[in-house]
Amino acid sequence: MRIARIAHPEGVAFVAVHGEEAAEIAEHPFGSPTFTGRKWPLADVRLLAPILPTKILGIGRNYAEHAKELGNEVPENPLMFFKPNTSVVGPNAEIKLPATSERVDFEGELAVVIGQPCRDVPAARAKSVILGYTIANDVTARDLQKSDGQWTRAKGYDSFCPLGPWIETEFDPSDVGIRTELDGELKQDGRTSLMLHDIGSLVEYVSSVMTLLPGDLILTGTPAGVGPMKAGQTVSVTVDGLGTLTNPVANR
Repeated sequence: MRIARIAHPEGVAFVAVHGEEAAEIAEHPFGSPTFTGRKWPLADVRLLAPILPTKILGIGRNYAEHAKELGNEVPENPLMFFKPNTSVVGPNAEIKLPATSERVDFEGELAVVIGQPCRDVPAARAKSVILGYTIANDVTARDLQKSDGQWTRAKGYDSFCPLGPWIETEFDPSDVGIRTELDGELKQDGRTSLMLHDIGSLVEYVSSVMTLLPGDLILTGTPAGVGPMKAGQTVSVTVDGLGTLTNPVANR
């Protein structure tokens, strides 16, 4: 099922997307969703971020070439950090560049959406707690990341976590392409099979630390090729089988 969250003429709703039509889901998409019977043409609604998580867990340096390009060692265990849920924006929403940073980078990523409360999940059982997958851009103020010595401010500004365009529940993430384009120019071109820690391992590691709740996100890391964005540019992240997430860049 392709799950989206939309703004329609009467409010906001979760929907299942079938071709060019959106069918309203009653209440929420977790478990066995039911439908209200209301439908809209996709052309008549606006796609929002497909989920509003209680927390976002990022994984740093999960692709060896990305770690290398920034002069970092590859960590033995997943390198975990938080992004606040207030950093989430949807497709076509502006990424706002803060005046406090002179370099803000794009980082195209595959995102895991958790589907049920869980803790201490073995890697072999990870699939059973996953609702599906979406696309994320782990926007990072690179100069602040270096100067602060920890990543909260660099990763946490409002608009620094674009998500979308939807969640795919039937999706094999083991070996798919991830590409990022800036104004149509290819900047990142990687595959999920190059992750140092696969998705099962990430779910096991994160859930050994904290309880995960429905809608929580694990950002699985970014391939090599990250780089700066400027106001007036447009960044697009594509994951094969999921679609494309596009956002304009503007000054705050």
